[in-house]
Amino acid sequence: MNATRLSGIGMTSQRTRSRLVQWLLDEGIQNQQVLTTVEATPRHLFIDEGLSHRAYENTALPIGEGQTISQPYIVARMTELLLETGASDKVLEIGTGCGYQTAILAKLCKTVFSVERIRKLHMQARKTLKGLNLHNIQLLFADGFNGWQQNAPFDGIIVTAAPAQIPEKLLLQLADGGRMIIPVGSQEAEQELYLVERQGDKFRKTFIEKVKFVPLVGGVAR
Repeated sequence: MNATRLSGIGMTSQRTRSRLVQWLLDEGIQNQQVLTTVEATPRHLFIDEGLSHRAYENTALPIGEGQTISQPYIVARMTELLLETGASDKVLEIGTGCGYQTAILAKLCKTVFSVERIRKLHMQARKTLKGLNLHNIQLLFADGFNGWQQNAPFDGIIVTAAPAQIPEKLLLQLADGGRMIIPVGSQEAEQELYLVERQGDKFRKTFIEKVKFVPLVGGVAR
């Protein structure tokens, strides 16, 4: 990948990234590894070039197919919550999207398994992540509601779109002692971000904050 495009210039420069990270710190993100990873990850490569000047704003941006790249605060917050009890060896991400959250996880976890239901986004994310030489990621084009049973159980699960209710199949793919970060709620009502922790056959659900995500949809879009 072109070094100048990778490092960024102007509104995608290191100075702009550092300003974003300072804002995240001011907003309460405390995990230094997460902050360092956000600063080092070229978010402008995951969006359309025409929007690259907005890449380091703390806002969600369109990535096509009716989907968005989450705002950096939400990416950092969800990642921080996932890693609160230590690094996770195996993490499942539901909703690869453009691959930005995937890239953040790949730099902090041993192996990332990510599922995307929209083929165009799945293929574009594969190309972008390969260009960044991230090789500890496995991508699957499939219905996210089903998780990835073949590779379960997972130490951590991050869901990047909101179902109306927490899918039981995902709960059952969480390892004992594992953590799931998931937004829940309809598009019409307020959505809530939850931390779900598994202890044997019991699941403890903790409310984190109000959020706004695209809906988690079943099936695949070819």
